[in-house]
Amino acid sequence: MTKGFDLQLSIPTGSLESYTQAVSRIPMLSAEEEFKLATRLKEHNDLEAARHLILSHLRFVAHIARSYSGYGLSQADLIQEGSIGLMKAVKRFDPSVGVRLVSFAVYWIRAEIHEFVLRNWRIVKVATTKAQRKLFFNLRSSKNRLGWFTHDETQAVAKDLGVSEVDVREMESRLTGHDIAFEAQDSDDDDHAPAPAAYLQDSRYEPSQLLEADNWASAQNERLHAAIRTLDERSRDIMEQRWLSDNKSTLQDLADKYQISAERIRQLENNAMKKLKQALM
Repeated sequence: MTKGFDLQLSIPTGSLESYTQAVSRIPMLSAEEEFKLATRLKEHNDLEAARHLILSHLRFVAHIARSYSGYGLSQADLIQEGSIGLMKAVKRFDPSVGVRLVSFAVYWIRAEIHEFVLRNWRIVKVATTKAQRKLFFNLRSSKNRLGWFTHDETQAVAKDLGVSEVDVREMESRLTGHDIAFEAQDSDDDDHAPAPAAYLQDSRYEPSQLLEADNWASAQNERLHAAIRTLDERSRDIMEQRWLSDNKSTLQDLADKYQISAERIRQLENNAMKKLKQALM
């Protein structure tokens, strides 16, 4: 057992302050202790060793999570996501490389927190490409004043972050915008602009579209049955038993029926499927 480490430590979950105080009291591991624990985990899949490594690094997760407090998200949620990143790092950590776990884990912790921020900071995703993600987490720190960037500032930021000026302008617009409620808000102001739900049309039940969808489905269904009728009797039976029957047959069931191998049934099924796809194109 690692010296000074309490295996029965209970981390409080009801209070964030209590949690951070508790994890800060967990002893840090020396390089030798960390190496031994990581080796036990890697070579013997020792879950107690993994638990030691995770608990001793929770203080770093809390520290990293605090740096993302400016996005208006729950600190507890950020810590939770960072802890998931820590667990992934511990699972992949190789002590033979010669680096400390905290240096390796910081990238996994930040990656999980980044994903959480991007999923929850806005209703609509603000960053989907690699360039946009880079801008999202660097643009605010690059701005040295309030308001929009000048042309020179845009060029400087684009050059510094290795992205295009168009990407900088687009992300700046996204960051300065606000979410708009889809449903109408309670308001006594007659001049208040209506919510999108008030003027967007729902065309799902428009008669012409319903008729068109029904006709398309009927036509496709007829084409499918016509295509099935072009198959030979055995292939048609295989397709019906494998795909159209309520009690679908296995490859072995059909192999026993036709006195051939299950692999041959699979080949016949694949050939029939190709013919049906060509007929429906």
